[in-house]
Amino acid sequence: MLDLSLDRPAVPAKDAATLILVRGSDAGVEVFCVERNKKSRFVGGAIVFPGGKLDAADGDEAWASLATAPCALRDGFASDEAHLRALAVAAARETLEEAAILHVVGTGVDDDAVRALRHALGPDEAALASFLTSREARLDLAALRPFARWVTPEAEARRYDTRFFVAVAPEGQSGAHDDHETMASFWAPPAEVLRRFEAGQVQLVPPTHRSLELLATCASTDAVLALADAAKLAPIMPRLVPAGETKALVLPGDPEHASRDAIAAGRSRYVLRGERWLPEDAPR
Repeated sequence: MLDLSLDRPAVPAKDAATLILVRGSDAGVEVFCVERNKKSRFVGGAIVFPGGKLDAADGDEAWASLATAPCALRDGFASDEAHLRALAVAAARETLEEAAILHVVGTGVDDDAVRALRHALGPDEAALASFLTSREARLDLAALRPFARWVTPEAEARRYDTRFFVAVAPEGQSGAHDDHETMASFWAPPAEVLRRFEAGQVQLVPPTHRSLELLATCASTDAVLALADAAKLAPIMPRLVPAGETKALVLPGDPEHASRDAIAAGRSRYVLRGERWLPEDAPR
């Protein structure tokens, strides 16, 4: 699932963006998850949130008029306001492609409209802009709140500098995987997804696991947004280290990480046990 080597020279990390979608339900807060195609060369088969790498078109100046302004720029998350907008556009676009959910203002959009738009995106890269223009609508980038920033370890062959956003799902949109990059999808309380992982029913990578742990503390979508607004956004770059007969990914705050200041609350490392990265504290 991860291609890690202690001896690998580091390659530059590419910008990427992910959107954590939440909604209220009788069970409390639910989160939308997708299962990556097992054939994917990066975290294949894992349960993740919709997202992907930044495309050049995500930074086009046309989005200044086709989208609302994103949330205020915060230290550690993006280099400037244009970069922040491009990351938010990427998160919205990837969520449309992988989850058939789209945040817009100016018009109502239901499941049928979003899924038809996703189908049109395949042959027509300008379909999203045309869709917004024809409906006199704009991407609602302000709905996306910065939540976290994770950088793939230097020991990984494919590296991404991924900004995590969180947003409440739009009314009338239930989401659906694309049967290409994502092979399954579901809504569930964060604690339930964690339970499935602990039971060995699903695979989670450390950024997804830690995000779910944090979301599991929230009793409402308002609490999720408040958590995002209070989050530290400094980059979290796990470091691969030997751990007895196995290996561990240590996070900022762990004794074996260069930074002793923890960024995200929780255990300080993920240790490879069998085929799963399990959260643990550093040995005393």
